[in-house]
Amino acid sequence: MRILVIEDEVKIAQFIKRGLKEEGYAIDTAQDGQEGYSLAGSNEYDAIILDLMLPKMDGLTLCKTLRKEGNQTPIIMLTAKDTVKDKVKGLDSGADDYLAKPFAFEELLARLRVMLRKKDGRLQTQLKVDDLTMDLLTHQVTRGGREIELTVKEYALLEYLMRNAGNIVTRTMISEHVWDINFDTFTNVIDVYINYLRNKIDSDYSDKLIHTVRGKGYLLKK
Repeated sequence: MRILVIEDEVKIAQFIKRGLKEEGYAIDTAQDGQEGYSLAGSNEYDAIILDLMLPKMDGLTLCKTLRKEGNQTPIIMLTAKDTVKDKVKGLDSGADDYLAKPFAFEELLARLRVMLRKKDGRLQTQLKVDDLTMDLLTHQVTRGGREIELTVKEYALLEYLMRNAGNIVTRTMISEHVWDINFDTFTNVIDVYINYLRNKIDSDYSDKLIHTVRGKGYLLKK
């Protein structure tokens, strides 16, 4: 999952970025509304975390503009203003959720998980393909009942493959959702991580789940 954080307070932005990266999310950041608008319009994000008080373009204006242009990326709005009137303004501008500062990171994470599940139209907390299971809350991955230890990036890649099980995902699609804006598309990093997953997911089983579709990308299926 790739998240855009639009926050002008550097310490808060870095706090959110560090915490979300530890959870396996790919994070891009913007420090003003115009930069955030540019990134949101030129990249595909799974969610946007948007501060209300921003230089150059405030959060309400940015949110309204994105919605007017048809951008339906889920948005969590952050603000120090926590009155009912302010919350209503934020939600009426098109935000999906509203979180007042200061906030506990665990709450932000929980709200983000709920919002992403709603986006997928699924409320389950578990992904399953054949005998491969991923718990989205505990991050536990098992196959045939045997627990599989994954790094943060391996988990993020596998989650993307499982969310798109049965469909071919290209290297471009993977880079856009699993890595951030600084990813070098000319490297073989994606292929390397696919091999890491194969060694952990498929090597001990006759039924392979991760398949290469020559000239197109990868496919996770039974």
